[in-house]
Amino acid sequence: MDIKAILMGLAFAAMWSSAFTSARIIVEFAPPLTALACRFLVSGVIGVMIAKALGQTMQLSRRQWIGVLVFGVCQNALYLGLNFVAMQTVEASLAAIIASTMPLLVGLAGWLFMGQRMRPLGTAGLVAGIIGVTLIMGARLDGGVDVYGLTLLVIGVVSLTIATLAVLGASSGGNVLMIVGLQMLVGSALLWGPALAFETFDVTWNWQLIVAFIYTTLVPGLLATWVWFLLVGRIGAVKASTFHFLNPFLGVAIAAVLLGEKLGAMDLIGVVIIAGGILAVQLSKQPVTNH
Repeated sequence: MDIKAILMGLAFAAMWSSAFTSARIIVEFAPPLTALACRFLVSGVIGVMIAKALGQTMQLSRRQWIGVLVFGVCQNALYLGLNFVAMQTVEASLAAIIASTMPLLVGLAGWLFMGQRMRPLGTAGLVAGIIGVTLIMGARLDGGVDVYGLTLLVIGVVSLTIATLAVLGASSGGNVLMIVGLQMLVGSALLWGPALAFETFDVTWNWQLIVAFIYTTLVPGLLATWVWFLLVGRIGAVKASTFHFLNPFLGVAIAAVLLGEKLGAMDLIGVVIIAGGILAVQLSKQPVTNH
């Protein structure tokens, strides 16, 4: 892994982790699904326009189109839609912790449903991840966390897992920024229905909402997704996913600094264990090299 890939991975992890804090700010002042549909519409249009200016086209391969649709449905509409709704009642730090377990779920799905062999290090990582999540969930449930919001977060991370398994097919063959823009538009199209059906356009306009919306639209929304696709194309999905072990730390830290969310001892212990589990699972997938 070269220095450029490392910097791309660190940048992606920081941008991805910051999305929970900015989303928490947005849903405090605006209806979640409407705000998210608007975000995807703006991000998608910007992405497609920039892609066209760079000479990219919509002439995608069948695998790319499948990836665009699955990613747009599972990550953008389901995962982020459920997360935005959940964060009306659940803290950003908890949302970040739940979402960061995605690499563990990818490893588990590969073992259970795709016939992938799990090395002892990977098995230990999965067990550690389960222990870490159990510690955090136990502490949060005792503390009175909103169970409905927590359930939405769990359903969302399962959707994110499915999207991640589909990314590789969409990241090969060029037209990366066009793919990013199109999957944003897919998410927007799917979210407008429930947004118009179930939400009232009740917005409290202030500078916090405007800054959070612009930041979420351009940085975690467009830039982070683009960097992720480039990173997967550069070093592969397995190596790229190793950077997810940073997400529990960064997500919790950013929420604590910007939102003042407090963390208990079990939260911190659980985050460390989950991060270690994610790293173990991803390292176990690395090919064995003979020296």
